[in-house]
Amino acid sequence: MTVDATALMAPETIVVTGLSGAGRSTAAKCFEDLGYFVVDNLPPELVITLVDLVARTQGQVSRLAVVMDVRGRAFSSDIAGVLRELTDRGMRPRVLFLEASDDVLVRRYESVRREHPLQGDGRLVDGIAAERTLLEGVREDADLILDTSGRSVHELRHAIETSFLGGHLPEGRPELRATVVSFGFKYGLPVDADLVVDVRFLPNPFWTPELRELTGLDQPVRDFVLGQPDAVPFLDRYTDLLQIITDGYRRESKRYLTLAVGCTGGKHRSVVLARELADRLSAAGVQTTIVNRDLGRE
Repeated sequence: MTVDATALMAPETIVVTGLSGAGRSTAAKCFEDLGYFVVDNLPPELVITLVDLVARTQGQVSRLAVVMDVRGRAFSSDIAGVLRELTDRGMRPRVLFLEASDDVLVRRYESVRREHPLQGDGRLVDGIAAERTLLEGVREDADLILDTSGRSVHELRHAIETSFLGGHLPEGRPELRATVVSFGFKYGLPVDADLVVDVRFLPNPFWTPELRELTGLDQPVRDFVLGQPDAVPFLDRYTDLLQIITDGYRRESKRYLTLAVGCTGGKHRSVVLARELADRLSAAGVQTTIVNRDLGRE
């Protein structure tokens, strides 16, 4: 790979894209608050020019976020070419892809009484479907995919801040960040999980009267769950598997991993084991955040 001379002073660059109505404007405001120079609705063919111009500021602009959507024709192929060229120059950007379920997108568009940019003479759902198809390749190559269906604006901002605050490993490899999510299967799978592990094979503290009203954050529940014969062997073996996976993520320059740990209600077992796995990932040098998605829903 040939490194362009301007790459030495190139800004940390984030490309924000995804489905219309999924929260790109909110993401742009968040990156602005984090100190990024933000440019919205920039045509793909001007991204490289912008990065070159910013690189010439000699460090005055060190962080750049570019928000791109499908209003430009041939969007998916254009952005793929832009990313390849920046990477060839040694300025590989990170790509954040935002999405949401069809029903959520429909509600958002109806609430503001706007047409979808790809709707044309068809229905709103036709525009959404066309956009999903157009962005398949971009989504596949994204560094981080965030589903905003069940996230408030505050939760989306928190997810972005957690994922993008920080930097790179000293040796220049991208830093791997992990989010460990505890959840209850009764409330549905986390849609943005890369890995899902089912811990319902362990006895449920719910059926122990003195533990029922407690949660996995309470020591008696932790002692109960981790005291089961299969708990620690499972953690040991799954940690070995995670080591293989995280090593592979680093080799492939993947920056984000979302690990979902599920039990029945997301109150006891999953909370305990999510914490244990998060601690082990942290000990292995992975920046890790814990999200107890369904704690408090019962």
